[in-house]
Amino acid sequence: MSGAESAGGPRLFLIGGFDLVDANRSVGMALALQRLLAYLAIQRRPVLRTHVAGALWLDSDDGHAIGSLRSALHRIRRLCRGAVDVSSSHLSLAPDLEVDLHEAVALARRLNDPTCVVDDSAAATDVLSCDFLPDWYDDWVLVERERFRQLRVHGLESLCGRLTAGARYAEAIEAGLGAVAAEPLRESAQRALILAYLAEGNTVEAIRQFTTYRAQVRDEVGCDPSPGLKRLVGR
Repeated sequence: MSGAESAGGPRLFLIGGFDLVDANRSVGMALALQRLLAYLAIQRRPVLRTHVAGALWLDSDDGHAIGSLRSALHRIRRLCRGAVDVSSSHLSLAPDLEVDLHEAVALARRLNDPTCVVDDSAAATDVLSCDFLPDWYDDWVLVERERFRQLRVHGLESLCGRLTAGARYAEAIEAGLGAVAAEPLRESAQRALILAYLAEGNTVEAIRQFTTYRAQVRDEVGCDPSPGLKRLVGR
């Protein structure tokens, strides 16, 4: 997601890659500063300074880690004063700093609530088709990425089913493809996409999707799709 889409106050982008936008301009910053903002974003609450220092500067002793954190905070305040709230003991993102990850998580949860209405399916599919910081490999990033992946795949599956039920097949297929791309071996994602193809009358596409999935499952897991999915395509 591009930071150029942001307007007004500061906004932090973490889906698809890192970007911080303030006053409608992208704020360039060193990786250490990016990691600090991203770490605070996934905490969603004030965190002890000592905890943050220990989590982000693992190879340093306590004194050097605290010093590195102090330097990073000073540099962030120079680049974007409204990004971080700092107290003598705790750190948190400033409450008016908008974060795309928080919005995407809320969107995925709404999609999984059958009572909620989805206003813009194309925008929802775009947001939920990208990973959290895909090129980062810190342990805490990997945990958050997997948590978000599970949420977004469930959301895309639900969106695909809703759109199929509403005979909005092109949008349903796009959402289903997003779910399958995120988790190619996930049978529930494949089922949602195949049902969209079948509802649209695209039997050949449904069979092709099933055949591709069956080959993947056999190659990577050594088993077949479930009997239920086979019966769905067989009909």
